[in-house]
Amino acid sequence: MSDVKIFLNGCNGRMGKVITDICSRENGVSIVAGADANAAPSSFPVYPSAVDCKEDFDVIIDFSHVLAFPSVIQLAQDRKKPLIMCTTGLTEDNKKALSSLSEKTAVFYSANMSLGINILINLAQKAADILYPGFDIEIIEAHHNQKIDAPSGTALMIADAVNETLDHQLEYVYDRHNVRQKRDPKELGLHSIRGGSIVGDHSIIFAGPEEVLTISHTAQTRNVFARGAVAAARFMCGKTDGMFSMKDLIN
Repeated sequence: MSDVKIFLNGCNGRMGKVITDICSRENGVSIVAGADANAAPSSFPVYPSAVDCKEDFDVIIDFSHVLAFPSVIQLAQDRKKPLIMCTTGLTEDNKKALSSLSEKTAVFYSANMSLGINILINLAQKAADILYPGFDIEIIEAHHNQKIDAPSGTALMIADAVNETLDHQLEYVYDRHNVRQKRDPKELGLHSIRGGSIVGDHSIIFAGPEEVLTISHTAQTRNVFARGAVAAARFMCGKTDGMFSMKDLIN
């Protein structure tokens, strides 16, 4: 079986370099071209814009910047090739554009590309379905001291998945330091820690009357997100249309 041929948008960025390294050491995948505003030399052709690509490829991985979003959308649409969208900070208009694109070619999008996080979400949904309302649900996340947003997008992703399982019964509570009252059974607490160089820790706690269940995930390096993107590239190869996510990959 021939390699899955990848076009890598954002190839000279931090995550792009990690994906390039992974693909150079794994069988069955290869990067045939890329695009980056930084035109540093590479082992494959690098274009200033995705739409300039001349090579043939099977899938697109985008790990760039939201400013490059229009060009990679255009490339996927013109070539009718699957797109794995890993860039963060997308606007609602960007997400609508992905949905529209999925009618013309296959699109893979997840707020977190880690396989482990998405398995955590799957387990958390099953636990919530069995344990609620007898157990209170809380989420704790920890990241490095340079992270700006709180709670993390991944914590909200976990909360949204659990709340969807429970028919949106829960109300998110982000801080209780100025609230002097008992916890409402319909609360879902989200708590953020910022310090040092923590890559990303997420835990969801189910606290019952006699026992506590905690499901946790720790990202030790950012490589986990790159490996998830490569796994998605293998999964998406040959797909012609539709919207996909990590839920489809792990199920």
